[in-house]
Amino acid sequence: MTTTPSPPTDEPDPTLQAAGELLRALASPVRLGIVRELSGGGKYVHELVTALGVSQPLVSQHLRVLRTSRIVTARRQARETRYTLTDDHVAHIVLDAIRHVQE
Repeated sequence: MTTTPSPPTDEPDPTLQAAGELLRALASPVRLGIVRELSGGGKYVHELVTALGVSQPLVSQHLRVLRTSRIVTARRQARETRYTLTDDHVAHIVLDAIRHVQE
């Protein structure tokens, strides 16, 4: 007995869809810079502002996108919030991309 293949759907593979969402979340020079800076360890917003040379509201806006995408986590420490990468996998992607364009 032969089976009939199921008809193609317009829905992408869920894994590919999730990877696409991850890459969309990283699709900003400021967000790439944030991930690069956090690859060396956790930082406060004012440290990211200094390292990236952009305004505090802009850094906060991009951190919000990265938090929503679960790329970074935030931990309140006294009056400030310290941001860290959720895991190192994303840092490898970003650092490899930066190295690639520098070649």
